[in-house]
Formats: sequence, structure tokens, C-alpha cells
Amino acid sequence: MKLVYFAWVRERIGRTDETVELPEGIETVSDLVRWLKTRGEEYEYAFENEEIVRAAIDHVHAKPDRVIAGAREIAFFPPMTGG
Repeated sequence: MKLVYFAWVRERIGRTDETVELPEGIETVSDLVRWLKTRGEEYEYAFENEEIVRAAIDHVHAKPDRVIAGAREIAFFPPMTGG
């Protein structure tokens, strides 16, 4: 699965994207974030406040409880404001 990071999430992790093989039991966006936080302190720092990081599955905004099965790409980004 391809993961893409934007703005300060990308800066904290230190990469723009990566392809990962998910372990068994990762079913939702929330599960994915918890797993990512175990991959190193840069991920832990990027997702330290899970409630504010947003996700999109295949370019469609997704809530933390959204199932990720079949997703080709998941993007993570901070909240955005309009203007």
C-alpha cells in the first residue's frame, strides 16, 4: 500500500511517501496510525495528536474508523483552512 505524507506530517516523518506491507490486523485508518507510531519516533512525533491529522483513501477524505481494505493509496495531512 502506498502512503503519502503532506505538510508538517511529511516534515516530521522525513519522507514524502512510501510503500508498506501492512501486518495482519490493520483494518482501519486508526489501526494504521497506531501501527505507524510503532515504526519510530519520527512517526510517533508526526501522529502524536492523532485527532488532528486527517486522512484520505484514494483521494477521498476518510474518518479514523474507515476500513482501508482495497485501498491503493492513503494520504495523511494536517487540518486545512479555507480563505
